[in-house]
Amino acid sequence: MNQEKKNQLTKIATQIRLDIVEAVHAASSGHPGGSLSIADLIAYLYFEEMNVNPADPKWADRDRLVLSKGHTAPALYAALAEKGYFDRAELKKLRQVDSFLQGHPDMKGTPGVDMTTGSLGLGFSAACGMALAAKLDGKDYRTYSIIGDGESEEGQIWEACMFAAHYKLDNLCAIFDWNGLQIDGPVTEVMNPTPHDKKLEAFGFHVITIDGHDFDQIEAALNEAKTVKGKPTAIIMKTVKGKGVSYMENQVGWHGSAPNDEQYAIAVAELSANL
Repeated sequence: MNQEKKNQLTKIATQIRLDIVEAVHAASSGHPGGSLSIADLIAYLYFEEMNVNPADPKWADRDRLVLSKGHTAPALYAALAEKGYFDRAELKKLRQVDSFLQGHPDMKGTPGVDMTTGSLGLGFSAACGMALAAKLDGKDYRTYSIIGDGESEEGQIWEACMFAAHYKLDNLCAIFDWNGLQIDGPVTEVMNPTPHDKKLEAFGFHVITIDGHDFDQIEAALNEAKTVKGKPTAIIMKTVKGKGVSYMENQVGWHGSAPNDEQYAIAVAELSANL
């Protein structure tokens, strides 16, 4: 990836992080930690990888993104606003009664949301169904699903993995956000689901492990996934929970807490310095 493109993506990801902090602070609730950890990936997906059209959110041939870890909706909403699906001002209405930006994604209410998610494990199953539908309909769109590392403790994730491999869904890419922390503490201490790579390979996936904050590695992994035939691809993406905000990084308490006014000001200053 050339430096100009990398700089553009870095700027977009930083803006997404600012918008995450803005939205969660305005709502006084939400999940900033895991939203910040996927900001680089989601910037790349919407601004480099996915074939989508904000002017036609339900375009039948669009690529799909299913945010299976639906509690990190602020990241998805920020990307959709940046892409032009709706006005950025709507982000300040996150979780308000009269807002179409609920605490978890709602495909019926929010332009650009491909699947209603929030109950952990369900989103990836829906993504598998979308990928199979493309096969049955002879369509060439691809389906991407972002899965939390804590979410991978859900049995339904592994049932969906069996389904994806059985139906040879090579148009499906499962992306595991491995930031190592979930609401109750370190993932490996709460209910250790590792090793993901060996388990996913045993389930019939092509597996790639990357640094989820390195655009070169994100690009290479997604390009490699498109070359794989006859089996689905899983990308294990190692990230930092709370990435970009110093006091949130690797702190489990920021899984589902909103910054106060003082903390908000610090986060905005830190992120703005990178724009």
